[in-house]
Amino acid sequence: MSGADGDPWRRRRDLVRSSILAHLDNDEPGLVDLLAALCRGAAAHLELRGAAVNLMSSKGSEGVVAASDAACKDLVEMQFTSGEGPCHDAFALRRPVLAPDLASAREQRWRGYASLAVEAGVRSVFALPLHVGAAGLGVLDLYGEHPGALDDEQVAIALTFAQVATEILLDGRLTTADGNLDPDLESALDYRSEIFQAQGMLMIVLGIGLAESLSRMRAHAFGHGSPLVDLAHEIISGRVFEEGEI
Repeated sequence: MSGADGDPWRRRRDLVRSSILAHLDNDEPGLVDLLAALCRGAAAHLELRGAAVNLMSSKGSEGVVAASDAACKDLVEMQFTSGEGPCHDAFALRRPVLAPDLASAREQRWRGYASLAVEAGVRSVFALPLHVGAAGLGVLDLYGEHPGALDDEQVAIALTFAQVATEILLDGRLTTADGNLDPDLESALDYRSEIFQAQGMLMIVLGIGLAESLSRMRAHAFGHGSPLVDLAHEIISGRVFEEGEI
């Protein structure tokens, strides 16, 4: 046998590419459009709740650049708010982290995140790192509404979606010709700047370090069951300081 049918890797790549094309919303897609289509395609083909691409760095900064829908973007935000989860482990370890049942005793390693995700209707998460060698770009997160592991073929396809996502990110679309961040990517990540602004304000007002500022923000947001970006709005407006809540 020859051709794509005889080459499992090529067959899976063709499947991923066809899936991206089938889920594009416009005829002239940018970086974010391609990644969003990839997320929708991965979720549809693997019959999962949804997917998201989260850019990350070793310095701790991260941001959801694309998702299959707004709810999945919120699911990634839960990991950022709690400071833990499959996404963080997959990026740090440079290997897939597969959690087939967040409600099981085994997944108590992410007790805070697991409780938030299960409450939001998610029972399984599969985090696939986006990296080239030792250089990490982020993670592709896949979310399932029901507990259950992916079979070997599904894992292989999920890894192919992650590989294609990495190629899209490395395709020269991250920056424009003059070296600036791709406008669509900058817009997708802009919301996270408010968190960094609030983090700096908290550092100055309380006289603490940046790391402790973020830790306090995470603890406060988690304790109140609210997204970190909502707390950032409260800090920037001054309402949190007026009420002495942090």
